[in-house]
Amino acid sequence: MSEPISGNAIRGHLETLVLSTLERQEAHGFEILRRLDEAGRGSLSMKEGSLYPALYRMEKSGLVKARWDDKAEGRGPRRRVYRLTTKGRRQLQQRRQEWNHFVAVIGPIVGVTA
Repeated sequence: MSEPISGNAIRGHLETLVLSTLERQEAHGFEILRRLDEAGRGSLSMKEGSLYPALYRMEKSGLVKARWDDKAEGRGPRRRVYRLTTKGRRQLQQRRQEWNHFVAVIGPIVGVTA
């Protein structure tokens, strides 16, 4: 396996990765990290310290909505569960289009074809 992808390489795409993860189903922060790790087959090195500020920004901008999970009572600390909003779904579609365009233009320049 190659080196893990982390830091600046992820930072510019973190919100898109989170939106994509929440598209399938709502989740709390640790579950989002687990899904990303699983989808990236262990190659994404992401820390909670980068995820939670991104989630707070996304909530403030209306891309996700959060609620407290009251079912966790008695099993540990309460967790905030995040879900995609309509605005978040639109943003995800736009970012996917931008990503496809980026790959179509930059890929051939650096010698990678889809």
